[in-house]
Amino acid sequence: MNVKSPRFTVLELLAKMDKQAYSNLVLDSALEKSFFSDRDRNFVSRLFYGILERKLTLEHVISLYSSKPLHKLDASVLNILKIGLYQLLYMDSVTDSAAVNESVILAKQCGKASAAGFVNAVLRNFIRDGKKINFPDDKIERIGIEFSCGLDLVKKLCGDYSFEQAEDLLKASVIPHKTFLRVNTLKATAADLISEFEKIGISVKACSVTEGCLEANGLGGVERCELFQKGFFHVQDLSSQLCCKVLNPRSGDTVIDLCAAPGGKSFTITEMMGGKGRVIACDIHSNRVNLIKNGAERLGLSIEAVKNDAKVFNGCFPKADKVLCDVPCSGFGVIRSKPELKYTDLKSISRLPEVQYEILCTASEYLKSGGELVYSTCTLNRDENDSVIDLFLDKHRNFSAVDIMEEYGNSGYKTTIFPKDFGCEGFFISKIRKDD
Repeated sequence: MNVKSPRFTVLELLAKMDKQAYSNLVLDSALEKSFFSDRDRNFVSRLFYGILERKLTLEHVISLYSSKPLHKLDASVLNILKIGLYQLLYMDSVTDSAAVNESVILAKQCGKASAAGFVNAVLRNFIRDGKKINFPDDKIERIGIEFSCGLDLVKKLCGDYSFEQAEDLLKASVIPHKTFLRVNTLKATAADLISEFEKIGISVKACSVTEGCLEANGLGGVERCELFQKGFFHVQDLSSQLCCKVLNPRSGDTVIDLCAAPGGKSFTITEMMGGKGRVIACDIHSNRVNLIKNGAERLGLSIEAVKNDAKVFNGCFPKADKVLCDVPCSGFGVIRSKPELKYTDLKSISRLPEVQYEILCTASEYLKSGGELVYSTCTLNRDENDSVIDLFLDKHRNFSAVDIMEEYGNSGYKTTIFPKDFGCEGFFISKIRKDD
């Protein structure tokens, strides 16, 4: 049986990404079909995601050492150079000689033997120069190259917030980040779960920011963890947990989560309600509705997962005490987890605010008088965040703003969370109330 090497697998994954794929899906699919050891699986994941995180940095280095312009390089050769350079720059566990030699072997394995000498020369010349990277003098161009982000997005972030905030966000996108868990409080307390993790040698501690949240280290392959299989927790970033906290669902409430898949917020909401009340979790795609159903079943939660178009009012739904409107977005707050989003063409997302506003207007129709709605996104783009909720309040005088997260020093009805704030993903949260 011809077993592919970890590096050859990464090369194949990068080729798929060149054709516009989703990083998590192509990686999961490849690892499911492999016979890799845990060590090799971790190597593939680290190298693949690392190259996506540092794409523009690596291409900048290649452009300095290649005798040919990037656009004239064969796609496979370009990706092999990225594989080699990433190991040289960011993987201390790989020796320089191994990074070079394995890259040369990779060129031969994929039918590019004629480029093996070129690959060898580029990598060895970079080593000979001390592996130093010369960045542009312009500070905006510099952080775009240093932290590998499209220049248009860098300028957008600097314009929406500040250079310092943009730099903090991009810096956070290329460093390891925490894994947050949400305790299923219908089955265990946080203290109980921490104790159970200790028994199996996994380091977990209580998060100081909000109750029911844990920070985990060394929890790779979570699906294989027995505590996960038994439904004692689900993986959920702290920012999403804070979003649920702002919604503040109470026991006995009727809650509609309009854009719910894969279901994390619906699960947390149900747990916060003590399993008493009604939670309707929606998605427009049947396969994603099934993700919600499967997750709820694993956790032992009673949730109504239904197929529904969030833009169209559904007369079969009841009036709700709370509505969560966590709309589809550009995802610029979660670039640590989805690094390919750093290279988004901003023109491709120009219509998102229009769609988001349409969903928000529909969502508001489900509220009872006195009911509350949270509008949220996992992006850091004022056009999708502040502009949408402010337009809604301007056009709907029967709704009022509700102050949120005052205990964290926030003032007003909306907040933008940056990774530096709590060590979590970037997020936007706002809250409004129906007055009649």
